[in-house]
Amino acid sequence: MLASKTFIPKIKDIPQDAEIISHQLMLRSGMIRKVASGIYNWLPLGLIVLKKIENVVREELNNIGAQEIFMPMVQPKKLWNESNRWGKFGPELLRIKDRHDRDFCLGPTHEEVITDLVKNNINSYKSLPLTLYQIQTKFRDEIRPRYGVMRGREFLMKDAYSFHMNEECLNQTYKDFRAAYRKILKRLELEFKVVKADSGAIGGDKSEEFHVLAENGEDVLAVSDSSEIAINSELLLEKDQDPSSLVGKEFPEGGKIELIKGIEVGHIFQLGQVYSESMKLSLQDANSNEVNPYMGCYGIGISRMVAASIEQNNDEFGIAWPKGLAPIQINVIDLTDNADGSAIKFYNDVEKSNFRVMLDDRDERFGKKIKDSELIGIPLNIIIGKYLKNDGLIEVCPRRGTKDLIKPEELNGYIAKFFQES
Repeated sequence: MLASKTFIPKIKDIPQDAEIISHQLMLRSGMIRKVASGIYNWLPLGLIVLKKIENVVREELNNIGAQEIFMPMVQPKKLWNESNRWGKFGPELLRIKDRHDRDFCLGPTHEEVITDLVKNNINSYKSLPLTLYQIQTKFRDEIRPRYGVMRGREFLMKDAYSFHMNEECLNQTYKDFRAAYRKILKRLELEFKVVKADSGAIGGDKSEEFHVLAENGEDVLAVSDSSEIAINSELLLEKDQDPSSLVGKEFPEGGKIELIKGIEVGHIFQLGQVYSESMKLSLQDANSNEVNPYMGCYGIGISRMVAASIEQNNDEFGIAWPKGLAPIQINVIDLTDNADGSAIKFYNDVEKSNFRVMLDDRDERFGKKIKDSELIGIPLNIIIGKYLKNDGLIEVCPRRGTKDLIKPEELNGYIAKFFQES
């Protein structure tokens, strides 16, 4: 990857509608560009991070036996009538008509489609439990899209659905997803809380949210000074009550209430038989009786997770990605004008490692190159310049940490150790 050939359109002036730091930095660093309100182009750097998160999510879901499928974004009104949600969902459901005047919508979620799929293709209890998931674009016609990809109208989401013959089996899969989500967030090096929540428009009996902690979080969470449990403060408030009034009161699980802010990036639900009953999904059990399966629903906002990570990992210079999530992990900065080909040599050597490497071969001053690297959030810079020419040494400059001078033959060992350290 050569900096001179890579599409990274950075900007200095921040648009007025970019209110929070993640939106500002994603625009400044050339990760995204706005197309319309709440709709964005993902440019090369942004897409790399998006795909990294997607791959972590996919690996952890595959590990618990979930199977990946892909469902259409455009859904017919007929299915939403079966679930009785066509009129209930509200204006966030973008309704459209085709040329034959038939009603469709852009899917904000896929309970109807997945239930219909299982209804028409499985007829025996022997096929359950079954868990299917997809990573797909969703659309919700938010009344006021804001915060960039944090609350956009179009977004990338992983949604999974499980089917069971009894509640005990559903409970076990719910626990498996809860554990998988915790692993995902830990692998992405995000500080988070699991939060008791309301099921909202999805419906169902039990649900929990996964919140990344951040000052710009939209949700106010009630936590206890003596418990790991967190509760969305909305569940503890009376009408028109301010969340701050909860501070110091008794927490339901014990201890005193404290408030923190969070960004919801995941939500898991026990749906029970809501959709299987309304959409007439039934299977024969071992005694040949017709039974409505129990369902679970499990969502993670892939695109929202990118913004949430930036909210936790930034400083006055730009984005400070966790090492594994950075779109470019190593930056070779050429200050020699490539007079002797040494920068290209080191770049080619480093590129043989399993890291994403860029050679900054632009005709720019060192100050410009290092500032751009800090803005983008590259964890490690390798500077080929005066120390190599005068002393036979390479300067290594971590995004976070202390600069050092090392011998060329020590470089591979330094890189391996650097990326092993958290």
